[in-house]
Amino acid sequence: MKSLNRFFGAIVALAALALATNATAQEAKHYRFAYDQPKITGYGILGDIFAEKLKALSKGTMLIDQYPGAQLGQEPQVLQLVKSGDIDFCISSSANAATLSPQAGVMSLHFLFRSEGHLIKSIADPKVSEAVKAMIADTVQGARVIALATLGLRNMYSKREIRKIEDIKGLKVRVQATPTEDTMFPAYGAQIVHMPFGSVYTSLQTGVVDVAENGVNVYLANKHYEVAPVLSMTEHEANNSLVWVSDKLWNSLNPEQQGWVQAAADEVNKNQPAKAIELEHQSQDKLKAIGVKVVTDVDKSGFTAVADPYLDKLAKELGPHADKVKTLIRAIN
Repeated sequence: MKSLNRFFGAIVALAALALATNATAQEAKHYRFAYDQPKITGYGILGDIFAEKLKALSKGTMLIDQYPGAQLGQEPQVLQLVKSGDIDFCISSSANAATLSPQAGVMSLHFLFRSEGHLIKSIADPKVSEAVKAMIADTVQGARVIALATLGLRNMYSKREIRKIEDIKGLKVRVQATPTEDTMFPAYGAQIVHMPFGSVYTSLQTGVVDVAENGVNVYLANKHYEVAPVLSMTEHEANNSLVWVSDKLWNSLNPEQQGWVQAAADEVNKNQPAKAIELEHQSQDKLKAIGVKVVTDVDKSGFTAVADPYLDKLAKELGPHADKVKTLIRAIN
């Protein structure tokens, strides 16, 4: 009889364990996290930091499924899908964020960031992050920003060298569709062309545009060097990003879960910028090794002479949130 009782006891224990395991599996939820760059870019670094921290904090109950390389659409479309609640999380450039909140264009002001070191400190600064979150909360419905990130500084690339401002006069430059870009490049004497990022390679190849501009790793990862083999380190603008969550998802989470999501986002804010800059340096070394011409001695004085008067003017025109963000960033040493 005792052995029979032990047998039934073991059966009950196994059943209880199975039920507990099943309950844990049911509690684990998967969330879609979309971005338009390949996983090997700073966006992948961001996605991994966020996913790993959220998994740890939630004890495996909140799991991130990453969709890189525009699998779920280009950034402007994905932003709309996050707003509608059809995608849970996404990364967008600050320039594409400006399609929802024009004041986000402040992050794209030319020569706002004095150096890579200044950029890292600025994006990781909690006050800057909170000011951008407040800007989005006040101007966008359906989605919220939970973190800032960067892919480094943007540079121009073409079939020719850009060593000084005179070298881009009259050239067709693919720019992001923001008021800041639409103001600055014509001020330098260039012609602007808007197009989705996915069209840049072919447009450079066919001559629809003469010049494009982006971060070093983005240029490498998307093989734009094949059609524009000269990278000129103009460092005219930061390649900043915002991490979004849909209000539909956010409002469905309990306070503890919201805390986990924000803590994972804070981890991104703190650690991603320096890792992204490191990736930029590694990417430049790889480009040189495969024969890409990297022009490091660009004379920026002509660009900055044109851009400096616009910093305060454009920030004020964009709005009070933008002006506050600009002031906070400029004050960081």
